[in-house]
Amino acid sequence: MDGSGPGPALAEVLRQLHVSSVFCCPSVLTEPWGLSVPPMEGCLWFHVITSGTATVEVVTGDTRTVVAGDLVLVPHGTGHRAWGAERAPTPSVFDLPHDHLNERYGVLRHGGGGARTDVVCGGVRFEQTAARHLLDALPTTIHLEGARMPRSDWLRATLDLMADETSVVRPGSDAVVSRLCDILVIQAIRAWIERDPRARTGWLGALRDDHLGAAIAAVHHDPRRRWTVGALAAEAAMSRSAFAARFTELVGEPAMQYVSRWRMYHAAELLADGGVSVREAGRRVGYDSEAAFSRAFTRVLGAPPSTIRASAGSDTALVGLGLP
Repeated sequence: MDGSGPGPALAEVLRQLHVSSVFCCPSVLTEPWGLSVPPMEGCLWFHVITSGTATVEVVTGDTRTVVAGDLVLVPHGTGHRAWGAERAPTPSVFDLPHDHLNERYGVLRHGGGGARTDVVCGGVRFEQTAARHLLDALPTTIHLEGARMPRSDWLRATLDLMADETSVVRPGSDAVVSRLCDILVIQAIRAWIERDPRARTGWLGALRDDHLGAAIAAVHHDPRRRWTVGALAAEAAMSRSAFAARFTELVGEPAMQYVSRWRMYHAAELLADGGVSVREAGRRVGYDSEAAFSRAFTRVLGAPPSTIRASAGSDTALVGLGLP
């Protein structure tokens, strides 16, 4: 396959995505209005326009005009701001008063009392190694225009449910909207992968390829196995030389270097969860020697595994390790 289809490995990555909602905020904004979202490492932000119009500007200079039925994703936690029909001051959204139902759900009413725009904003995190690779492959901004999307029934249906659920606060609204946000983000990423040529290159392109995708899926499924280039080529049903050249060309690094990184990322997740020792984490990714594992971990991630183990369970356990 030439990478134009979904590929079994990509399908598996999407199937295994687990989203934890950081915060969801239905917002009633009236002209003139403006707000900003500060940078937040590791957080994917989304903005769903259910009525009215807005302009969204990412600090990189990427500016999008969005209308009812549109969805904007800011995948890398990049700071950004938004305003209505005309530019207006953009205070931090975290400094504006909210009607909080709980720590993860609040309703924002902000603006000067003029024409109304309804937006559902939120931030989510993906915890798995595969998800971090996926987010790393996404562009700075994803803008899905509801009116121009083929097969956009899923977007309209989800937005309709979201608009209905946020129009009036009812018992259980926070749970319903949070789940809709999870679905919306995963659907949006899938839609971008299906339609954007950039998803046919790099790591995503390798996942979409039946041959390379099969080898990558095998590594993800069993990082403990004693992988060699020959064993990976066999999974891909390719010759060793053809596989090695194709993998480096598409993924951007040699196959065994990818295997090493994947093992260390997976081990870092195990340690951050706090359920395993350094020795056990190493064993689960193919190292019988704790010392050898510690050296490899430090070489790949720039810090010893004991650092992650010591901060296990905290939100900052993986911060600063260069995880994708």
